[in-house]
Amino acid sequence: MSGTAGTGRETGLIRKPESNSTVALNNSPFMRACRREPVPQTPIWLMRQAGRYMREYRELRARMSFLELCKTPLLAADVTVTAAERLGVDAAIIFADILLIVEPMGFELKFAKGEGPTIHNPVRTSQDVDRLREVDDVDSLEYVFEAIRQTRASLRGDLPLIGFSGAPFTVASYIVEGGGSRNYVHTKSLMYTDKGAWHALMSLISRALVKYLNAQIFAGAQAVQLFDSWVGSLSADDYREYVLPHTRSVLSSLTPGTPVIHFGTGTGELLELMREAGGDVIGLDWRVRLDEAWQRIGHDVAVMGNLDPVALFAGKDYIRSQAKKILEQAAGRPGHIFNLGHGILPETPVENVIALVEAVHELSAK
Repeated sequence: MSGTAGTGRETGLIRKPESNSTVALNNSPFMRACRREPVPQTPIWLMRQAGRYMREYRELRARMSFLELCKTPLLAADVTVTAAERLGVDAAIIFADILLIVEPMGFELKFAKGEGPTIHNPVRTSQDVDRLREVDDVDSLEYVFEAIRQTRASLRGDLPLIGFSGAPFTVASYIVEGGGSRNYVHTKSLMYTDKGAWHALMSLISRALVKYLNAQIFAGAQAVQLFDSWVGSLSADDYREYVLPHTRSVLSSLTPGTPVIHFGTGTGELLELMREAGGDVIGLDWRVRLDEAWQRIGHDVAVMGNLDPVALFAGKDYIRSQAKKILEQAAGRPGHIFNLGHGILPETPVENVIALVEAVHELSAK
């Protein structure tokens, strides 16, 4: 599926025979859709399906910080499994955060209540880039891999587990801005004024991400997703020059045979370039029609999406009608994974999320 690269964790030269659970996972609707194979019904999972909208998650967060939860494998696994089972989705995604990779690089990561992630020692100059650490190994992120192992042991044998990371540009933008941003002034200033420093930063991040994602796959993830949440802030020309080579480097260096989802928001003008960068599945946000976007990037790649997350605040009849509309745009073509156009919002009614999952399964049943 996606390129070649070593994980640094050798498993030997003799291939073990596939277990019954491996066969069941490979034949699951989600994995079949990633490979653009026919499915009995359209698979659905939801970004941020384990999150603040769920009572169980809020109860845990009342006792510990977000980072503490990420770094406690037993609890991260429990949150992951609970959400997948309660919603009835076709894949679980490991509970973690796209920025965990920055700590081994030498950054101080904090999550302030109501303010999101903050990096207290951001990169602004080439000298700042020079001080960053090469991530020779990802052993300091063992808590993520242990959470994956524990999750995989607890999930149903036919329910795939998705690992993930931020994409190079999105990780770089947090590193440079020191947090979220509206206009990405510091990020774009570094790109435009010091291309050498920018590409050095992106290359450093990319090498770390390859190690990190391959280690997640080795730990037991059946697929991985690259979140480029902020790349929609760029023009097509800037994406081609400053981002595409690095994203392609990551996507082409992941464990062969592992489906990779390449997702971004605000990317309507970048879809062809994202397809060029790589990925077995291209994630679509809600600002584009699914059928038109799929036609643009070609039907030789799978797509994921793309209900507006705010639609989940409407009534169940409306949710069902919008799910039907998206399924009609997919036209039953192999390779569609239903999802939102971004993550579930914090105040979303859980019963509406469950209603969406049930509607997608019912409306798409062959």
